[in-house]
Amino acid sequence: MADVRSRLNTAWTGSQRPPAKAKAKLDSQGKIYVRDRIAMLFDEGSFVEDGRYANSLAKGLPADGVVTGRGTVEGRPAIVIANDPTVKAGSWGKRTVEKIVRATEMALREELPIFWFVDSAGARITDQVEMFPGRRGAGRIFHNQVALSGRVPQICCLFGPSAAGGAYIPSFCDVIIMVDGNASMYLGSPRMAEMVVGEKVTLEEMGGARMHCSVSGVGDLLAQDDTEAIELARLYFSYVPGNWRDRPPAYDVEEPLEPLTKHTVPEKESVPFDVHAVIDGLVDEDSFFELKPLWAGELVIGFGRLGGESVGILANNSMVKGGVLFTDSADKAARFIWLCDAFNIPILYLADVPGFMIGSEVERGGIIRHGAKMVSAVASATVPQFCVVIRKAYGAGLYAMGGPGFGPDATIALPTARIAVMGPEAAVNAVYANKIAAVEAEQGEQARDAYVAERRAEYEQDVDIERLAADLVLDSIVEADELRSDLQHRLAYAAHRDRHFSLKRRSVPPV
Repeated sequence: MADVRSRLNTAWTGSQRPPAKAKAKLDSQGKIYVRDRIAMLFDEGSFVEDGRYANSLAKGLPADGVVTGRGTVEGRPAIVIANDPTVKAGSWGKRTVEKIVRATEMALREELPIFWFVDSAGARITDQVEMFPGRRGAGRIFHNQVALSGRVPQICCLFGPSAAGGAYIPSFCDVIIMVDGNASMYLGSPRMAEMVVGEKVTLEEMGGARMHCSVSGVGDLLAQDDTEAIELARLYFSYVPGNWRDRPPAYDVEEPLEPLTKHTVPEKESVPFDVHAVIDGLVDEDSFFELKPLWAGELVIGFGRLGGESVGILANNSMVKGGVLFTDSADKAARFIWLCDAFNIPILYLADVPGFMIGSEVERGGIIRHGAKMVSAVASATVPQFCVVIRKAYGAGLYAMGGPGFGPDATIALPTARIAVMGPEAAVNAVYANKIAAVEAEQGEQARDAYVAERRAEYEQDVDIERLAADLVLDSIVEADELRSDLQHRLAYAAHRDRHFSLKRRSVPPV
């Protein structure tokens, strides 16, 4: 027994701290050791580890490069799967994969959320036959992740590389938090790209954290270091339930620091303004948690708390590209709507949208397909949804922002709102272009301007906000300072709404 205990102790201590050389490398990269990362995530004393002695008979492979187990985050149980970059760069062997597969199976069985702490160079080529192709090979990880999607939250902190097939682990997660300067995702390395396609590119350009958070849209949040990444992961978790059956946790109500007033929103629709002022004036103080802030900024998405309860917010931002919807913003919206719908989070649309972008470039980029994806997400969501038109909602922009035709629990307008197929100026020019040209040719510019003004006045009367309310297009018109209270009441009343949408196996979305 003394020999057994000695060997077990050696194996245990071998994965407790990194070797001096490995520690020095972590320090030089500004990284935290894997067990210290886990200690920052879980409540003190709550972590229970599985498979710590994996591959302990092999030299230099403590826990086979991955730490798995369960703990609590603010009293709520969760699973962690954390690569150890000090063990062969966090690469995967046969037992690494088996530990990850078992952890995902546990998540499926117990419906527990998973925190993925990714920092891995990918598969060990020497172990490929044992860990790659079989029924319990690496492919099983992705299969289980897809089964877990929408069933439990999957939260990824990407501290280092996530290479080749391993890059799909973050992609199947609900949120990806990337550490600037250290995190990267790529299917083929810069060296491989040069060999295969002749492209010379740096790692940062190919798959760096800043690129993915601002260009590709794969990353959701950019963290400055490991500590901030874990703090963001914990904060994200506070807005979502532990699984699809539960409701998000509730918190004490805090009034907004600067409440929304009738002066927050400019009356002229041509005057751009930052929609964050509206969001912050609606939600509980300092509760807005924005996702993808560096990508497709014409649409703002994120979680907030309204009366202590989680809500998902989509808001057009006229400060960025006029708030027009593009292919990226449509994708950004669709996935966020699916996320909220999966985890019982009501959705609030703040519409100030001229519509979808037009032109040959966006048509070639599939704007119709991407726009249909967003509209499909809006239509199929069954959580409580509220459309608030804060200024304008023109054309298909009204549909994409949860307008009346999509059965929201309420369509509410501020007095500054306008709803129409298109704006007055564009509409008059579209309908009367030939007549306008004729008047100008026969009577001059002054007569033309008078004619345009008359037609515009007719158009504005046709889409007058009071008329829309009188015709029951709108459920309510409220002043800005009453909107928060109005929405709080409506959320409470809609809490138990029917969640059925359509009897079928599944949709065929226009992806």
